Amino acid sequence: MRDIRNIAVIAHVDHGKTTLVDELLKQSGTFGERDETEDRMMDSNDIEKERGITILAKNTAIDYKDTRINIIDTPGHADFGGEVERVLKMVDSVLLLVDAQEGVMPQTKFVVKKALELGHRPIVVVNKIDKDAAEPDRVVDEVFDLFDQMGANEEQLEFPVIYAAAKNGYAKISLEDENKDMIPLLDMIIEEVPRPTGSDEAGLQLQVFNLTYDNFIGKIGIARIFNGTISMGETVTLVKADGEKVKGRVSKLIGFKGLEKMDIEKAGHGDIVAIAGFETIDVGDSLCDPANPMPLDPLHIEEPTLSVTFAVNDSPLAGTEGKYVTSNKIEERLEFEMNTNIAMNFKPQGDAAFEVNGRGELQITILAENMRREGFEFSISRPEVIVKEIDGVKCEPFEHLVCDIPDEFSGTVIETLGKRKAVMSNMVPMGNGQTRVEFEIPARGLIGYRNEFLTSTKGEGVMNHSFLEFRAYSGTVTSRKNGALISTEDGEAVAYSIFNLQDRGQMFVSPQTKVYNGMVIGEHARENDLDVNPVKAKQQSNVRSSGADEAIKIIPPRDMSLELAMEWIEEDEIVEITPENIRIRKRELDVSKRRRAAKDKKNNK
Repeated sequence: MRDIRNIAVIAHVDHGKTTLVDELLKQSGTFGERDETEDRMMDSNDIEKERGITILAKNTAIDYKDTRINIIDTPGHADFGGEVERVLKMVDSVLLLVDAQEGVMPQTKFVVKKALELGHRPIVVVNKIDKDAAEPDRVVDEVFDLFDQMGANEEQLEFPVIYAAAKNGYAKISLEDENKDMIPLLDMIIEEVPRPTGSDEAGLQLQVFNLTYDNFIGKIGIARIFNGTISMGETVTLVKADGEKVKGRVSKLIGFKGLEKMDIEKAGHGDIVAIAGFETIDVGDSLCDPANPMPLDPLHIEEPTLSVTFAVNDSPLAGTEGKYVTSNKIEERLEFEMNTNIAMNFKPQGDAAFEVNGRGELQITILAENMRREGFEFSISRPEVIVKEIDGVKCEPFEHLVCDIPDEFSGTVIETLGKRKAVMSNMVPMGNGQTRVEFEIPARGLIGYRNEFLTSTKGEGVMNHSFLEFRAYSGTVTSRKNGALISTEDGEAVAYSIFNLQDRGQMFVSPQTKVYNGMVIGEHARENDLDVNPVKAKQQSNVRSSGADEAIKIIPPRDMSLELAMEWIEEDEIVEITPENIRIRKRELDVSKRRRAAKDKKNNK
């Protein structure tokens, strides 16, 4: 039996997990001399590469000193906390990365809590020690305090520490050591990470922690073998979370090494493999010995906290830019997504709409962005939090929010968050003119806040949040202060009209942009909505006017990305998404119907 170590890399978003895994792959001799490598190799899809974030947990394996080290790179963003939680059950220890300057952040707390509960003894990697403002000793103290606060036992509090600058390719046991390579970290993994428990002789026990999908072989479960062995072509029993048992044959057994996947004949306990041949396989399911099936405990999958409505696009420009526009195609695509993404679910609402539930705005916008790139055309409503009843009390999700802001803006941020029902729980001066403020806030209060936060901190603030718990409903939360500028005409926007409308607010459209009646073309400077005509050209006459030679100066429009648009809209607005454009429009396009609805709403109050 070969020597195996199973480890996951956990950290807050942007603390360097993927870069560290890259360096371990390069320096362990996994690649040959001629193999081409690139930065952040584990971030495989386009959106991950563009945004520099990890969205899906991915696994790789390296061979070092006759030991197979299976490494799982996990996402750092709070919306993907479910991925991290599942992965931690599949490994025997974790590398906890902490930024040497930023220290302990909200997501660090979330992942540490889960790792300690499972009994793991983390290896703490203080990363980015090459930063000018790095304070490695302070960060180690912060991590110790965090472990203590989370109820770590004596053994867990005696955690090993290593200092690294993954980007520069070195790690060292002591700050005084020379900057050489990542070998000290690889040695530490072999010494400190326990060998997998279990044995090859026992009956098969294998649990699925992730899913992928292949058009030729169907669902593929990525799983860890806790006991026994599994062979290609073997007949085994799949035990579902609800206890249902299905016999099936392993049609494909795949092993991992570096960035490669290869077909293997057999795998033993401690191995991480991919298995095909079971169409109903799901996360948390076990594969067992048919003679004596002993399934493992099913995994807890956290519930979604946010919902949006995906609907068929019915605007005047519908069907002109997208390839897939029908509700059947949208439903097919959502079903395909749910095959592998278990933190989301959806249900049909009427003929042409679907309610999609997920963990957060980022998770939902990434699904929408992927669909848009694939040629889909659809519309999305404003995100709403999922409210549920616990012991007869109406409850909503709350978030733990941490803001790092320049000292002079802290008053403004505290005031605006106060209006959104946030309660300040901590305030610490960080030095360098920065303050860290912590809040507990209803998830509703965060919808649409990011843009306002960046404006009130002049782009210098950093905010991070993670799910806290469901608490009693906290009443109404203030939302967008400004109204919308709404087009009353169909056609193309004209420079002359835009120039005259600039004083009324900030525009979202530029000259020659296609507009239609009911489309939102800008943000009004005041609280009310304003109906305007952006297609009105200058009337020409044969009399020379005094303003004929005045230059028209147009302020560049605000570029509304998918996230910005989803945050900006109110309940009576929707975002129209096509492969070429993102537009904001009113649900009700007709002006008189909108006014009547507003009047009725006012009277009902």
